[in-house]
Amino acid sequence: MITASLIARADEQLYTLQPSITPELAVAGQYTVGVQTLKVTHEKQLDTQTFTSQKDRPLTLEVWYPADAQAANTPTATYENVTRLHKPFNLVGKAHRDASPQASGQFPLVVLSHGYTGYRTIMFYLGEHLASHGYVVVGIDHTDSTTGDVDFVNSGFSGFPSTLINRARDQQFVLDYFSQDSSNIAKIADTKDAAVIGYSMGGFGAISTIGACYDFNQAGLQRLGFPEEAAKQLVPVFNSCNAGRESVDPRWKAMIAYAPWGGETSVHDAKSMANITVPSLYVSGDQDDVSGYENGVKKLFEQTGSDNKYLMVYENARHNIAPHPAPKVAYETDADLGHYIEPSWDNEQLNRVNMHMSLAFLDCFVKSDQSKCAYLPTRDNATQVKDSDGKLSEAWPGFADRWATGIRFYRGANAK
Repeated sequence: MITASLIARADEQLYTLQPSITPELAVAGQYTVGVQTLKVTHEKQLDTQTFTSQKDRPLTLEVWYPADAQAANTPTATYENVTRLHKPFNLVGKAHRDASPQASGQFPLVVLSHGYTGYRTIMFYLGEHLASHGYVVVGIDHTDSTTGDVDFVNSGFSGFPSTLINRARDQQFVLDYFSQDSSNIAKIADTKDAAVIGYSMGGFGAISTIGACYDFNQAGLQRLGFPEEAAKQLVPVFNSCNAGRESVDPRWKAMIAYAPWGGETSVHDAKSMANITVPSLYVSGDQDDVSGYENGVKKLFEQTGSDNKYLMVYENARHNIAPHPAPKVAYETDADLGHYIEPSWDNEQLNRVNMHMSLAFLDCFVKSDQSKCAYLPTRDNATQVKDSDGKLSEAWPGFADRWATGIRFYRGANAK
């Protein structure tokens, strides 16, 4: 629960008006965007306090979607949350709060999953952007591991067992929920063609959701704080596959993992990783000090069996490559600022590259738009060089001349 009193703060606009150097696919799409907050319940889930019983699991969802023509007449959304130290902030969005969705059409469902700790709107820029291009995007507050749920100072890992158990299951539940719901948003959500995007622990879960099995052991659980006997008994509980299903849900058509955790600790079973077939895009900083790069995210990319696998790397970036820029209140303490800031990169620039590349990847593999596949770079280095005549080499597709440096893009051997 949020422990700080919610003192009123001015709404903040985190983003500037960008000139023409913004990557082409980071420009808003044709749809006006609506947003709604939903309260849902995943019934009869494992109680991760006792591990001996079940209880209903409440989840709060933020849903962005293509809205109808009258959406512009409804209020613009603000997103309220708290930092890790429970300091409140309000952020200005572009979506329109509670606007009516489009009356017809089918728009692929995308699940958006935060890290530990985080919140459902920590990537609101991506939710709004994808919705403007014809997706229904659902951000999840993963109960027990949000910034509001966790006392990060006195009990920073209190929600970690729940995170390990529930992250992938929450993602799968959202897909199942919208497949069965009868709301106007669900009616336009194409749940037969879905994607999952996860950041950090959200990425850890997303890899399982598309086919990986966990490979926890007794020693690893003891390092997380479980007593010896409890750790021994709980290994089978933690070692699920496919978000708790017998097999991968075939409706998942793509996965994007930003700085996914787990590679350095080898908690994803290598054999199951090799059997993944879902198209997968990994995004990492090569100085990631949380998930690791060489033996972390890069390792997960290399283990993934999908023919269509990709890795985008921000040089000199650490772990915070996916969240929105830091709200003003976060600058009051290093503990809060460290949840957002990148020392060598501008977070707004990272967000815009993420918007561009995520849209290209999803349009390519979820919407089967071959023209968008061409935006996935074939040259690994974004930096242009001059030839002997003084002419620049060609920029990455969708990037302006001389704009992109310090980004690399790697493709699996069989990637389209």
